[in-house]
Amino acid sequence: MQLQSRKIGVLLTIQLWIFQFLWFDPILCDPQTNLLNKGCSQYNSTNLPVFYANLNTTFSKLRNQLAGPNKDLFSTAEQGQSSNPVYAMAQCRDYLSTTDCVACFDTAVALIRTCSAANGGRVIFDGCFLRYESSSFYDQTTEPGNTAICGNKTATSTNGFQTSVNKLLANIVSATPKIKGYFAAVKSEADGSLVYGVAQCAGTVSESGCSDCLSVAYNNVEVCVPKSDGRAVDAGCFLRYSQTAFFADNQTTNITPYLNSGSSKTKAIIGGVVGGVGFLILLGLFFFFRLRSKKSKKTTHKGDTLGATELRGPVNYAYRDLKHATKNFSEENKLGEGGFGDVYKGVLRNGKTVAVKKLTIGLSSRAKTDFESEVRLISNVHHRNVVRLLGCCSKGPELLLVYEFMVNSSLDKFLFGDKRGALNWKQRFDIIVGIARGLAYLHEEFHVCIIHRDIKSSNILLDDYFQPRIADFGLARLLPGDQSHMSTRFAGTLGYTSPEYAIHGQLSEKVDVYSYGVVVLEIISGRKSNDIKLEPVTQYLLEWAWKLFEEDKLMNLVDESLSTDEYDVDLMKKTIQIALLCTQSSVAARPTMSEVVVMLLSKGQQELRPTRPTFIDATNRIRGDTSSSSGLSSTATVSITQVSGR
Repeated sequence: MQLQSRKIGVLLTIQLWIFQFLWFDPILCDPQTNLLNKGCSQYNSTNLPVFYANLNTTFSKLRNQLAGPNKDLFSTAEQGQSSNPVYAMAQCRDYLSTTDCVACFDTAVALIRTCSAANGGRVIFDGCFLRYESSSFYDQTTEPGNTAICGNKTATSTNGFQTSVNKLLANIVSATPKIKGYFAAVKSEADGSLVYGVAQCAGTVSESGCSDCLSVAYNNVEVCVPKSDGRAVDAGCFLRYSQTAFFADNQTTNITPYLNSGSSKTKAIIGGVVGGVGFLILLGLFFFFRLRSKKSKKTTHKGDTLGATELRGPVNYAYRDLKHATKNFSEENKLGEGGFGDVYKGVLRNGKTVAVKKLTIGLSSRAKTDFESEVRLISNVHHRNVVRLLGCCSKGPELLLVYEFMVNSSLDKFLFGDKRGALNWKQRFDIIVGIARGLAYLHEEFHVCIIHRDIKSSNILLDDYFQPRIADFGLARLLPGDQSHMSTRFAGTLGYTSPEYAIHGQLSEKVDVYSYGVVVLEIISGRKSNDIKLEPVTQYLLEWAWKLFEEDKLMNLVDESLSTDEYDVDLMKKTIQIALLCTQSSVAARPTMSEVVVMLLSKGQQELRPTRPTFIDATNRIRGDTSSSSGLSSTATVSITQVSGR
């Protein structure tokens, strides 16, 4: 009896220990199947029975490797090289158990099968990654389409958290390519703020490829701060940070040895090698510079087009390839029209879908000379809220630009078009913040200040996650005229353009700020800025918003399709007031876009006192505040060229 009681006591102790272990560690038994990215090829396989057989066999091989006795968390497989081949790769985060890894893989397989007959597909979860293609892709690292996915919540301690995130990401990106298996999980604490981070590269890439991929991922995920979590996904790597633990404390990686410059023994060896080969290096340099000197006499070097450091340029596409991709620029493939040119959907030979803009800018000597240098500049603009310029074509009858394709088209379709009312308030507010971040990047963070000049809802595209992407940035630089703050040609749209630019051509970043304010009012109201025929009043949107502000009736501006349960009234009022701050007559009184971002995301009450805007009515006459710094007359006649940006 005593022995039985002792056994029962031991069992209860073990059960209690197991319960506590599982209860207090939420990381365990979680395959982390939160979907981050999914894509299917635009091309279908030719022989479906053979293709499906090869695909099934490949997935079976991957699963056997993941579930096998070696506990591999990374696997590749291929099948049917001669007919409808399938190459596949699966990878789990190293902190997952074998059971969770297989569960994540099975979920990914079920989802990727919705690509049906597509000859390529990918699924990226928090916990794992699955991809298949009709050709080998194992050495790919960073590819077009790399992006960041930011969380919705702001960190509790913004300053300390941001410092911790930046330091952790920099260290983990530096260390991971040097670690066997290309994986690191790190926990860091600074100023009372705790942050967890993970970096991982595909096992088939090189160390330099891993480093390049994580560098791009780092630049992408930086925009998520001060959100409490963020991820960056790419073809060959994954990067994540979070204020919440997503791996156990005993699974952290000691990255310190990979951050040090090396031991004293290593330094001594390096010193000996340097001394031993010093003569060879000097001799090599002598011949190198001599050869270079001779070569420079025969060739003329082009100056740096950016006036700074040499950056990676755009892809040069062949005209015939883009013509084929867009079905000879057919009406069927036409996505939209604009002042800078028409846009067509194109499917490249590798299956990638792109947007091709055929510029209407004349092939003048100035356009031909400056086109490639300007395209080179804007192709290096890289921000999650700006449409990525992939390349160009200047060797055909027209100048063509190739952009990444946005599945959800433009914002105006969701505000005024057939999809009106589909966006909830959370999505709208995220779009408002995203546009502000994108403009702040163009104005203040990119090494050359880029003023858009034509910010409007049709120039804001939406990605798969309804995150905003600013389109047509930098194109106004191709117009005749200098690049100073005085422009000789107007590029804008009536209803969105600031008075000082529309009338006097006074160009500064505050022109975009004004247009942004108008777009915010459109997002909130669901009403076009320049449509005076809509009820309840026949006047321009900005004038109506200002009147409601004066009458303390701002909530009358809110789109009726939004449920009152969706939004916080104080945040809604603050957002409208920020929009009015952006549209003030005084250029100096308008905030910068970085200030707008801070105001939108800051908590608590703020005292915002916008001053009266200047209104341009339907007869192109100025009405309103005449005390602005632009020096506009209340009776000045306005002649505005309406230019559509898309």
